[in-house]
Amino acid sequence: MRWWGNRPGWARWLAAVYVIGFVEGTGAHACFLAAGGLDAYDYAPAPVRLLFHALLLLDPLAAVVIVRARPAGPLVCGAVMLADVVANWWVQWSDVLARPAAHLRPVGLLPITLFGVLVLATALPLRRVLTSAGAADADERQRTAPARS
Repeated sequence: MRWWGNRPGWARWLAAVYVIGFVEGTGAHACFLAAGGLDAYDYAPAPVRLLFHALLLLDPLAAVVIVRARPAGPLVCGAVMLADVVANWWVQWSDVLARPAAHLRPVGLLPITLFGVLVLATALPLRRVLTSAGAADADERQRTAPARS
């Protein structure tokens, strides 16, 4: 793929993890919508419900900008995950306080939080790779372009 061909291996692996996470998020939100309709998140305040429904569009958008190796991609992913993690903690905070051990499972708040931390911790290094590689690609295209009269 021309977008990722010259990027370091760690950046390609990280991008794959991003894409898998955001595609999984898309699937989860699609399942919630299919099962509960517009009332799928009726336990949450209106702004959170709106965000959770919007994630059905924002998650695949985040995946696409990463696949396309856009320098803004990691920032988009970071913003989406920050909003998602904050919203999830907001609506589950009282339950976390009441039953903390119940949230130590491989679904729900724990994986959302871990993925969010990963994205937020790696967004700037990944952006630097995409920005510097993009500049290098442009320089290479300029050097190899035929001279214009």
